[in-house]
Amino acid sequence: MPGKTQDHPIVIVNATIHPVSGADILNGMILFDKGKIVALGASITVPPNAEKIDAQGGHVYPGLIDAASTIGLVESEEVRATRDLSEVGGINPNTRAEVAFNPESQMIPVVRANGITVAVSMMSGGVISGSAAAMMMDGWTWEDMTLRAPVGMVVNWPNMVINRSQFERRSEDDQKKERDKQLNELRDAFKDARAYLKAKHAETNGGVPYHNVDVRWDAMEPVLDGKIPVLMNADELTQIEAAVAWADQEHVKLVIVGGYDSWRTADLLKARGVAVIVQPIQRLPYRTFEAYDQAQKLPNELLNAGVKFCIAGEGGYYNERNVPYHAAMAAGHGLPKAEALKSITIYAAQILGIDDRVGSLEVGKDATLIITTGDPLEISSNVTREFIQGRDVALSSHHTRLYDKYKEKYARQKASGAGK
Repeated sequence: MPGKTQDHPIVIVNATIHPVSGADILNGMILFDKGKIVALGASITVPPNAEKIDAQGGHVYPGLIDAASTIGLVESEEVRATRDLSEVGGINPNTRAEVAFNPESQMIPVVRANGITVAVSMMSGGVISGSAAAMMMDGWTWEDMTLRAPVGMVVNWPNMVINRSQFERRSEDDQKKERDKQLNELRDAFKDARAYLKAKHAETNGGVPYHNVDVRWDAMEPVLDGKIPVLMNADELTQIEAAVAWADQEHVKLVIVGGYDSWRTADLLKARGVAVIVQPIQRLPYRTFEAYDQAQKLPNELLNAGVKFCIAGEGGYYNERNVPYHAAMAAGHGLPKAEALKSITIYAAQILGIDDRVGSLEVGKDATLIITTGDPLEISSNVTREFIQGRDVALSSHHTRLYDKYKEKYARQKASGAGK
């Protein structure tokens, strides 16, 4: 069941508070009311009607963020009716992830139980897939669960390198033709969108005829106005460089998603102010001459180069509960632990433009937080309580129900003497 709207003040005491945006507060307190953080510190004024939660020496962190996923858009790959990732055709900027989002997905409580309170759901397929949305992991409907939408327009940059593998069935000419076709479709889409919006805005002038509505180009306006970035799926060096050059030409904000080779062009990304959503951490090296842990040490290389970054999960839906462990793996390969935590909280929020609401524990921000037994990057730590906009949300899931079921089965067998 979704959590009830907060109707009274709640204070968490006897906890180590980790604001992320500032120093830790030992034996601290955090007060929130009407879904917003009111105060936090070693000693704060608490209203007499406040509910007191004793963390018993636990830890309070901001809710974790999965910066790129397909949560809520797929339930089972084998069932076509549950796959709502993409639409027919290559240019679909009007496709909205929040509308396609399934609030009944069994994946939502699974990721929520591991401290992930906000996940960005991204469309896929084609050249322009559609808009991405920051979704809260609790609510009755997609409208309830939408934290902010859109947060970016998803674009897939075509492969720039010709595949000469013996397993590639297409000829080199066919590969080049397909690449050029996709690039032309992308350029034409932005050109047509600009022309359309210019015509629509001119309708307010006297004597200018009405222009028919095209929902595809209407959806492009926030991108062209610079209000949201292009979330560009690109991994290989030439893809990233070409995407940056294109963004300069189109005068749009750019965020690289994936970014395996981003360390090789870090100076360019820093100079252009392009952030990287690193995804996934757990993958093999692309090339025989690369280090075995190239993907795992990428976040630290970006940090040292001064490139803005955050860490996401695998980009899917069924393993996204492991987001904190992707950050932990980066920490195990050089990324400072404090930076690893920021990479799945405040850094993700800043890149996605939702840092005014989530990502850190600050007065005025949403009371979206977790209480844990220890460091959330450690597998041995557990989330004991979770609040999303002040709502006390359930931590049960299909996993916990199965655990309880078979725990009970074992207890009954033991009581009856069966299995001896």
